[in-house]
Amino acid sequence: MSEEMNELNESTSANDQTPAPVTQEPLIENPGIDPEIEEIIAISDKIKAEISTVVVGQKGLMDLLIIALLTRGHILIEGVPGVAKTLTAKLFSQTIDADFSRIQFTPDLMPSDILGTNIFNAKTNDFEFKPGPIFADIVVADEINRAPAKTQAAMFEVMQEAQVSVDGETRALGDAFMVLATQNPIDNEGTYNLPEAQLDRFLFKIIVDYPSKAEDVQILKRFKDDFEMRETENIGKVVDLKKLVKYRKVIERISISDEILEYIAGIIQETRNTGDLFLGASSRAAVWMMKASKAAAVLRGRNFVTPDDVRWVTKPVLNHRIILSPQREMEGVPAAEILQQIIEKVEVPR
Repeated sequence: MSEEMNELNESTSANDQTPAPVTQEPLIENPGIDPEIEEIIAISDKIKAEISTVVVGQKGLMDLLIIALLTRGHILIEGVPGVAKTLTAKLFSQTIDADFSRIQFTPDLMPSDILGTNIFNAKTNDFEFKPGPIFADIVVADEINRAPAKTQAAMFEVMQEAQVSVDGETRALGDAFMVLATQNPIDNEGTYNLPEAQLDRFLFKIIVDYPSKAEDVQILKRFKDDFEMRETENIGKVVDLKKLVKYRKVIERISISDEILEYIAGIIQETRNTGDLFLGASSRAAVWMMKASKAAAVLRGRNFVTPDDVRWVTKPVLNHRIILSPQREMEGVPAAEILQQIIEKVEVPR
């Protein structure tokens, strides 16, 4: 596994920003936690348990998917073919009692193929709107970097505004609207790199690397008698939209001190001041760090945010919102390494 995903899957310690591995018992730090927080943890464990009946590993990815769900954020998953990016995203959507759609992005995909279009109805002698696949609660955008710039721009506008405008009429999307996009870092022929300004629409960019040998063995054992992956048909619904809206309000109420807000701002400022980066993080990145930190605190059984929660989400929130300096880029230094240096440099509030 890559350094980033390994960190996400390690056990939580006093000086670690990564989540503890999934266990059979809820991840609760405080024995007397709020019942609503305990309910969210139970739902989180059920979602991960359902996905784990098919997917081996990827615990860090699942935790971040749940954080994005609780904060209504979009996710970009990057990895080589065959590491269960799309499968995990699809199974995750199946655990939510909501409308689901999958869009396969290709170089000839047009905006109307995503948004929908007005079609003339000869019976009514009028135009009727035929909605596109974007009109769903959970949308899996597979290989989003294969679509041309015009189609990408239409997609990102919907992600930002949560509404679709066609021929002067605006239609709002549902309260649960969430995009799980995937992209392949290799095989660049026929791809269109996502502009940095567009990438900022995503809450997280998650790098998924190859599984370990032990995980490969588990994968082989799991599917040696199930070539058609029939187990994917047995994924159960865990949470509905009504509860999801309720849980998001719980996340908003999580306490975060001024010292933690200054800590977040300090990390953001350091990305702008370091010579290792050509472009630092924006204020929008700071807001998403705060939201994600609140959700991270809830998954750890707390109603208040600690520096560890901030450190947990810093890399996935920022690694697509920064640009390395030309020198660091030529040296092949990964963004995660620069972010780790920034995390260690910024003073942690006591």
